[in-house]
Amino acid sequence: MKTMMFGLALAAAVALPGAALAQNAGLTANFGEISLRSGFTPDPYRVSVVAGGGIDVYADTPLPQACVGHVSDAPDFQVTYSAGSLPLVFRTVSSVDTTLVINGPDGSWSCDDDSFGDGDAEVRFNRPQSGTYDIWVGAFGTDTAPATLLITETP
Repeated sequence: MKTMMFGLALAAAVALPGAALAQNAGLTANFGEISLRSGFTPDPYRVSVVAGGGIDVYADTPLPQACVGHVSDAPDFQVTYSAGSLPLVFRTVSSVDTTLVINGPDGSWSCDDDSFGDGDAEVRFNRPQSGTYDIWVGAFGTDTAPATLLITETP
């Protein structure tokens, strides 16, 4: 009887519409992907993206409270990186306040809002791991806007 009640409760929970629980790193990146090796050129590598989306990271996901902004379900860009001795840094440049949400190779989440200055975000990995980085470029407000994602080893 308990198993049946749990099954019914689970089915009801799945059937009910609700807020998005998290971004989906398994989806194809909106603006492409690249494989980079430590020492890559050109540095910085630049990607044009559209910041923002329908998921409110702070309200709609279980990510840490430092994670803010509105993002899409799919990552905006994906980097498969072969690490060396250099740091790996992701930055945003836009006319609007942007944020970064990054899922690293080990499954951990890193977020930022405004560390690069003027409303732009920066996430720095001083000892980056080799593997795949899924990157969401968020907008602090609800509108979307053009942005540039910079990937560099020379901060």
